[in-house]
Order: sequence, then structure tokens, then C-alpha cells
Amino acid sequence: MKAAVYTKARLGKVLELKDLEQPVPKDNEVVIRVRAASVNPLDWRMKSQRPGVDVAGQVAAVGGTVTQFKPGDAVFGTCKGAFAEYACASEAKLVRKPESVSFDQAAAVPIAGLTALQGLRDKGHLQPGQKVLINGAAGGIGTFAVQIAKSFGANVTGVCSTKNVELVRSLGADRVIDYTRDDFTQDSERYDLLLDNAGNRTLSAMRRVLSPSGKCVMAGAPKELWAVFTRLLKAFAWSLFLRQKFTFFIAKMNRDDLTTLCGLIKAGKLTPVIDRLYPLAESAGAIAYVEEGHARAKVVITFQ
Repeated sequence: MKAAVYTKARLGKVLELKDLEQPVPKDNEVVIRVRAASVNPLDWRMKSQRPGVDVAGQVAAVGGTVTQFKPGDAVFGTCKGAFAEYACASEAKLVRKPESVSFDQAAAVPIAGLTALQGLRDKGHLQPGQKVLINGAAGGIGTFAVQIAKSFGANVTGVCSTKNVELVRSLGADRVIDYTRDDFTQDSERYDLLLDNAGNRTLSAMRRVLSPSGKCVMAGAPKELWAVFTRLLKAFAWSLFLRQKFTFFIAKMNRDDLTTLCGLIKAGKLTPVIDRLYPLAESAGAIAYVEEGHARAKVVITFQ
């Protein structure tokens, strides 16, 4: 099978297409014939040997203890090495693909969708009628967050660039701030929750737009490791002494939460948005495009 693999080169690591053996499932695993896989920051920040976490496809084979799936089932979820024609995934990390979405759309959901859901619900404790501001509303996480927040009954303000204003508005945002024209940290409005997916504003600046007991949940971070560390320390310290709370988190794979996202999709409350499609042979270009930081919604590797 063809698979994208990082190999050592003179100037670091290079992503190349290689021929590998088709994987064999363990007892609790299924082999997926990959139909689509989406790009996440992990794919360029970590540079593990086999990139690709989000996956959608059809079950090709099942392990001895698998009971939820059979060959031919359309599924999506998370795995390792999804940028390949076949990939192994734990049965516990997959759900059935809703018929209303394509494989490309389904592959866009897991990491970004789980991050948006868990950030708003579990870390932000968002309630109906509350005001939420989403920084990076047109990005992978942001496009899910706008829709999920609306499904919770929140009043949503999205921050994005000029070219994405109409997209964010079409996703249900009550108000959209164009960051090329206005600095959202100088906004006169006060928010119960700020979901920061961009990591491009200081904590002090973001604090200004929070209500006295507001929460700032950070799913995005600066590229520099020292900046991330400093940000984490300050967020922890401030949360000890202020009514306002600052939390940085990384989403956890949770099959129940994937099922929740499926329910929102089936109910017509959540639609995955795709910026660009790339063939497997152009995986390096797809990752480079996401790494630039200006991707609109999700970027997907397609095998169709």
C-alpha cells in the first residue's frame, strides 16, 4: 500500500510516499480502507514517522474481539498513520459515518470537532443565553465551535479575516468581527466565554473582554515552545487568584463525544466545512498549507 512517511534529510525531515505492507489488526482493532484523512497541527508539529490522525473509510478487516463493526461498514474516527491507503484503528475510537456526509466531510470532524465540543461544554461550561467569543472562527476548530455554540443556545461572536466574514456568518454567528479592521480585545462587549483557537493575543488583552467571572479556554497556542510554556504558567497563576479562569487544553478522544457530534450532524445542526482537497501524493503540500496558518476550515487528503 502507499503511505506518507517522514524520512530524515539533511535539513530535517521530509514527507515522502512509500510502499508499505498492509496492516494486520490486533484483536480490538479494525483495518480501514482509507477514503479520506484530514490535516491537523499535530501532523507538522510532532512529525512522527506516520502522519494522520483523523480518518474516514470503509472497514476492510476486523480483529478477533471486534463486535461493533464488520467489513464494508463506513466509519470515521481517529487512528495513527491515516495518510495511507489502509490504516489500523481501535474499535473504541471509531463510530459509524452518518449517511448525510461524505467521507471527506467525516474525516474533517474528529480532532477539530472534539476540541470545539469539549472546549465549549467541558472546559467553558457554556450555557444557553451566554455570550461566547470565538477567536479563529473560520479555522478548523472555529467552524465547528460556531455551530456547536449555536446548538447550545449561546449568543456567538466570531473573529476572522475579511474573506471569511460571510462564511462565519453563514455558520450561524450572531456577530462577526473582522480582525483586519477591528481588534476584538478592544471590544466594548463582555463575554462569558472566550474560545481562543489562534493563540495570537496575550492573556492580558483577552482578559479585557471577559465578564468578571468569564472563562478563557485556549485550544490554540503560539508556535514557539517558550511562548507556550510562559502562557501556561501565567494562565495557571491567574486562575488561582482571579475570578476569571484561563484554561489550556488538548482534546481527548471520546467515542461518546464522537457520537454526540454525529447526532448534531444528523439533526442538521453541524456541517463540516472543507477548504481544500489534496491527493495522497500531495500530503506534504497539504501539511505545508495548514502550517502557514491561514487555512479556511479543514484541509483533507482524499483517496476517492
